Amino acid sequence: MTIDLPDLAAMDALGARIAAQLRPGDVVALTGGLGAGKTTLARAIIAALGHRGEVPSPTFTLIETYDSLDPPVIHADFYRLGRPEDAHELGLDDYRDGAALIAEWPDHAGGFAHEPGCLSIELQTVGAGRIAIARPGADWLTRWP
Repeated sequence: MTIDLPDLAAMDALGARIAAQLRPGDVVALTGGLGAGKTTLARAIIAALGHRGEVPSPTFTLIETYDSLDPPVIHADFYRLGRPEDAHELGLDDYRDGAALIAEWPDHAGGFAHEPGCLSIELQTVGAGRIAIARPGADWLTRWP
């Protein structure tokens, strides 16, 4: 499914749509080139879940946690991982317990598309806007129209 994202309001609306369906154990896997809008969409999801305040990019910290949200959210940026095994060494499985994961550069952590609870979203820049190509895993099929 392709979704047009001509402006920031459309990105926020997509974030709200994802947030409304997000459950513990889910993964929102965000792919796209540098500047495609991965962090912007992650921020929109986190804001739609009720977080007020700054949502820093986890580019350097790798993982940011939002335990007070429902569901709790782990926002991870795996761009700097040298190998997929490094995600395990970060304790990613422990972080994910009872939480939803928003993963930027998921391929650097070995990928999550094989998980039924994964909603893969590829962001592409098109002119002055963007498009999102959504590929829902099995658990998302009834939630993602």
